[in-house]
Amino acid sequence: MAVESVIACLKASAQNFPEKTAFADKDRALTYEELLRTARSIGSVVSSYGLRCPVAVFMDKTAEAAAAFLGVVYGGCFYCPLDSRMPVQRLMTILSVLRPVLMITSRELEGRARELGYSGPIRCFEEISQAPDKGKELDAIADGIDREDPLYVLFTSGSTGVPKGVLVSEGVVLNYLEWLEESFSFTHRDVFGNQAPLYFDVSVHDIYGALYFGARMEILPPSYFSFPVKLVDYMQERGVTAFLWVPSAMGIMANLDVFSFGVPEKLRYVMFAGEVLPEKVLDYWLEHVPGAVYANLYGPTETFVCTAYVMGEEEKEARLRKEIMGLLPIGRPIKDSQAIVLDEHLLPVKEGEAGELYMGGSCLALGYYRDEQRTAESFAGSPRLYRTGDMVRWNEKGELCYLSRRDDQIKHMGYRIELGEIEAAALGMEGISACACIYDEKKKRLILCYAGREQEKKELEKALADKLPAYMMPGHFRYFPVLPQNANGKLDRKELRRML
Repeated sequence: MAVESVIACLKASAQNFPEKTAFADKDRALTYEELLRTARSIGSVVSSYGLRCPVAVFMDKTAEAAAAFLGVVYGGCFYCPLDSRMPVQRLMTILSVLRPVLMITSRELEGRARELGYSGPIRCFEEISQAPDKGKELDAIADGIDREDPLYVLFTSGSTGVPKGVLVSEGVVLNYLEWLEESFSFTHRDVFGNQAPLYFDVSVHDIYGALYFGARMEILPPSYFSFPVKLVDYMQERGVTAFLWVPSAMGIMANLDVFSFGVPEKLRYVMFAGEVLPEKVLDYWLEHVPGAVYANLYGPTETFVCTAYVMGEEEKEARLRKEIMGLLPIGRPIKDSQAIVLDEHLLPVKEGEAGELYMGGSCLALGYYRDEQRTAESFAGSPRLYRTGDMVRWNEKGELCYLSRRDDQIKHMGYRIELGEIEAAALGMEGISACACIYDEKKKRLILCYAGREQEKKELEKALADKLPAYMMPGHFRYFPVLPQNANGKLDRKELRRML
């Protein structure tokens, strides 16, 4: 179905399935009727602060947080999720870049919200979700939203130590949803099992996929991923039929052989994105959940999902028989998206040759919020293209295969990380005169190498915890009296890797 806004999706699902659960977590569920009413109340408040302005949502990962997002959009603005577990310094940096007209938080987090240095208005969800509906005035605002309007801004790691705010339009998400409808058989009976944090763009699939199909988003308790047997039981209890997870989460279940205790019987879509899925993990899932559709989705935050690979039944069977091996391709561009693979001279590569992936079309973000320079550097040309930094090749079937990163940006635990941001945080610490962050691809670990004053691991972790989110925290630290340099006096990362 062709729709012009995510609010139109919400209205349609509320009309068709008013009593059906839309968003749920372990403790709370919102029907579509309740979700619509809540979003309208919040939108009525948000609209008084301006139109097409940023609103920060500082809440825990709950069904109510997702409802707050929709309330912001209903009020003619766009939202930025802020995770309560992020270090205070990082939250303050994001707020200084974002400059929101309003912050929405919960009563539980209100005290912490007021400690973030934000001088603008702060409103509690519990209050504004009960606000009077502006009626026709709100309808006029919602009806004026189109595909070109911004929907959300998500902050990703930045090489200079300052996170980048990726501003994404409604059209990017709606185009993806239309592709989902064309490519798969989702219905209102599906239950999307949400694993990703709400500040990670993988969750966009869960929130808006539910709205589009009139399905349910079930927020899986994050703590259950430390007890995967409980997680499987929960998925079974809640009737999860589909998910889009990062491979790290799938790997936890495979490595612990969780399916020997039971398998979610209703699961029919296994989708993954954010990093490479190890072959042994894929094999484990295929063996225990053979009836599901398997799809490998690819896309940086700047393009959301832009390519996809869906396994055919013959390939699944061949992989189970070990007749086909190797990593899955990242596939072909989705609806209204274009992929171009260029060499170092910006010329198209031939089949089988490595090159850097550039994406264009309806998948592209609007740019980096309040950062024209970075936007111009990353989004350029006519037609407009985004330089992904990912090295790929075309295979003989016309599918893209991921090879590696071009620069110091890596994928770890599903997150895209600039090693420079970790280094910038470390250099701001007392006693560190030089440092370099190395990613061990084989062992999937971040190693911070540093010079200056040798310190205990606990001391280093405590200092970095105030600056970096948990997924960016180095797992290992190595002290060197002097870090190696090349002939030009620059850090010799190759030699440093050899020394580890």
